[in-house]
Amino acid sequence: MKKYRYFTDIDCEEQWLNKMADKGYGLKGKGFFSYRFADEATSDPSIVKIDYRTFKHPEDFTDYRTLFEDSGWKHLFSSQGLHYFRKENSSASDDIFSDAESRAGRYKRLFQAYFALSFIFLSFILTLFTANALNTDLFIRPQSLYYTPGLWDKTGATFIGAFLFETPFALMRGGAGWIVLLSALSFFYLFVKTYKKYRKCLYDH
Repeated sequence: MKKYRYFTDIDCEEQWLNKMADKGYGLKGKGFFSYRFADEATSDPSIVKIDYRTFKHPEDFTDYRTLFEDSGWKHLFSSQGLHYFRKENSSASDDIFSDAESRAGRYKRLFQAYFALSFIFLSFILTLFTANALNTDLFIRPQSLYYTPGLWDKTGATFIGAFLFETPFALMRGGAGWIVLLSALSFFYLFVKTYKKYRKCLYDH
């Protein structure tokens, strides 16, 4: 069974996965916008937890996975630095983190990654500004981004066909820089949001 979802909040993702687990649907895998679950529900729900961590060496990942499996948590799969675990041993703790400090460590690793991404995209923005590639015509004079000769003199179905054909190219001409800017702002927002969670987790306990 496949479900289509996209999360930017690791806690919301975890909560949703556990709601699916409560219904008996075991998590099998993840795509960019989708999750794969067992086709049939079972009567044996199990807790799902997510960690974020990157590794420089394969043996470090092997040690990491073994540590959790020895604690009763099965490593299901990894996706873009996120690692998904399912509780396999009924005697294991209901959390993969032993204390508030280790739980806060997950948020710390996440906000560091978001900060790095926002910095990279902001660097792109500075480059685009320098090259005058951040095109304000997308909002001020969108018609100037259409290069088809006589486009605005066409009428009826001929105009609609030509307009729809060139619109993707016009958006690429005028929108690429704004997409980069939006990405930079999005990653910076996620950095701030995750940093607040880190502080709360670390200092509220």
